[in-house]
Amino acid sequence: MTQQGVRWTADQVLALAPDAASRKAGSKLGAAGPWSEAGSSGEGTVWGLCKGSGSKPYQTVVDIADTAGPAYKCSCPSRKFPCKHALGLLLLWSGGDGTVPRGAAPDWAEQWIAGRRKRADDKRAAAATGAAPAGDPEAARRRAERRAERITAGTVELEQRLADLLRGGLAAAERAGYGLWEETAARMVDAQAPGLAARVRELGAVPSSGPDWPVRLLEECALLHLLDQGWLRRELLPESLAATVRSRIGLPGSADGPPVRDHWVVLAQYDTVEGHLTTRRAWLHGAESGRTALLLSYGAAGRAPELSLPVGLALDAELSAYTGGAGQLRAALGEQFAAPSPTAVRPVGTTTAEAAARYGEALRSDPWLDSWPVTLDRVIPTPAGDAWQLADADGELALPLAPSAVSRPGLWRLVALSGGAPVTVFGECGHRGFTPLTAWPETTGEAVPLC
Repeated sequence: MTQQGVRWTADQVLALAPDAASRKAGSKLGAAGPWSEAGSSGEGTVWGLCKGSGSKPYQTVVDIADTAGPAYKCSCPSRKFPCKHALGLLLLWSGGDGTVPRGAAPDWAEQWIAGRRKRADDKRAAAATGAAPAGDPEAARRRAERRAERITAGTVELEQRLADLLRGGLAAAERAGYGLWEETAARMVDAQAPGLAARVRELGAVPSSGPDWPVRLLEECALLHLLDQGWLRRELLPESLAATVRSRIGLPGSADGPPVRDHWVVLAQYDTVEGHLTTRRAWLHGAESGRTALLLSYGAAGRAPELSLPVGLALDAELSAYTGGAGQLRAALGEQFAAPSPTAVRPVGTTTAEAAARYGEALRSDPWLDSWPVTLDRVIPTPAGDAWQLADADGELALPLAPSAVSRPGLWRLVALSGGAPVTVFGECGHRGFTPLTAWPETTGEAVPLC
């Protein structure tokens, strides 16, 4: 990337921001005014000094060539990664107007880069020469049995609580407030069933959430009941469906699939926060294989996940699929053979009708699937009363946007990009509608993140 003199776009830089506040603050620092001694090297390092509120400027350095994604170091006290200074420095560098010239890195930047790359080399050497000792299989079997017993006890208790709710009427859920659901979720955590706990917490947000909330609550209770019964009768299920049930309950899978090397295009990246845990989702598309894969990374205690992949770049890397039932797209990032680089590749799109059909087909393997990744070709964002939809430019059908997508700033970026003309849109198609995540102009142009 940097060796070829190709710089990222501002959109790709801002897609790295951990939140909207960092994006706004970083944008203000993307000009030359507060910076001094900024520079870059042919090895993918960018550095600079940013004037702050103190007497000493903040030392900021970014390793762009790291194969695991950009790495950041800043002397500011922020706990966000990247901080606003790193975002501003990358924006300054992406402008390509000579304010970040090529040169030799100062000692403080070179020491950090050298230390990082030495640790990475040591880690690779250790992985190549040693293997972790095998655990006791009998002890592992006993632990699995004890956990299964706890989960079974938890599902039986949850079934009783759902029965009590329906027996007393859904209106009681509104009067009880969120405390009832949080206490039930805590019981599922005790039962070592984090998947059940997460779904119970989602139930707590449904009462009084808008028109027809009792209908939505009943639907979600039915899906939760179906998951409970799937666990209690897992021995009677086909293996693929049983694996899906185990995954939805919260039992960990493993990346046992054979590694697939490809040029993986980063289609989208966004964060969700639940309690003190931040989950980062990155959707990738294999340029040669045509496969779609999902990378998950986590950050605890208010820290952003470390894995950060700019939208629109491609990774020459290996991915290994996770086990966990039919239709699971999660993968683990394996060996990477080069730093992320810009690409003009985009996934082949389809119609709105085919997108809905693909989601329906995926539901056959996983009834608890909230959405399915799909790329829409030649669609136009159009208003539909108080909502919005993506209409086929060459047909009469349309997909409604999910209510959560309508309230996002990315909707207006999509509308502005389209200007009434067809665009290509990647997103998630689910039972609440379509959530756009990234868009491209119809013919040529950079990927535009929408989240």
